[in-house]
Amino acid sequence: MTRSLTPRQQNVYDFIVKTMNELGYPPTRAEIARALGFRSPNAAEEHLRALDRKGAIRMIPGTSRGIRLPAQETEPATAAEAELDSGLPIVGEVAAGSPILAAAHIDRYCPLSPDFFSPRADYLLRVRGLSMRDVGIFEGDLLAVHRTDRVRDGQIVVARLEDDVTVKRFRREGHRVTLLPENADFAPIEVDLRHDHLEIEGVGVGVIRGGNGQALG
Repeated sequence: MTRSLTPRQQNVYDFIVKTMNELGYPPTRAEIARALGFRSPNAAEEHLRALDRKGAIRMIPGTSRGIRLPAQETEPATAAEAELDSGLPIVGEVAAGSPILAAAHIDRYCPLSPDFFSPRADYLLRVRGLSMRDVGIFEGDLLAVHRTDRVRDGQIVVARLEDDVTVKRFRREGHRVTLLPENADFAPIEVDLRHDHLEIEGVGVGVIRGGNGQALG
């Protein structure tokens, strides 16, 4: 039985539950701080320790995502859960309408530090097709992606348009966005933001050639 939570502790707990339900794993201290407006990850850490003392969560020492929910635990952590802090998730096929980092989309984990890339990578997306061939991004490569919706003209982005997730070069003029391929065999994708819903899932920050561990920053 957990002790009663303060309103702020309840906010942190609810965010943890929401993140785990949507993405399949817990947030980091920095993610909690950003989402709830804390000045630093240290403030999030204090709330996590309070939640741990009250039995609402269980903290695993020495890991950035070491948060467990006792209410949802029915068996020891799986090997996949243990890998969360040892590398980057590799995202394969993305189901329509679901979060790109949903557990069902993660094929495995690559033992590579997120800080190998700048800005740091949040996940690796397995590339499908040859639309970005002329900039050296080929079928089967892993594109390192930094999660952000802030993007500048000319950046390579992971974009979600309706039910499709695609890798293209971004260009915007007013309410019109063009998603440009880097292969003359493919046509640009024109998006009118007044009518079409476009979501940026992140920007490309590097490539791992053929998914074999040869990283290109």
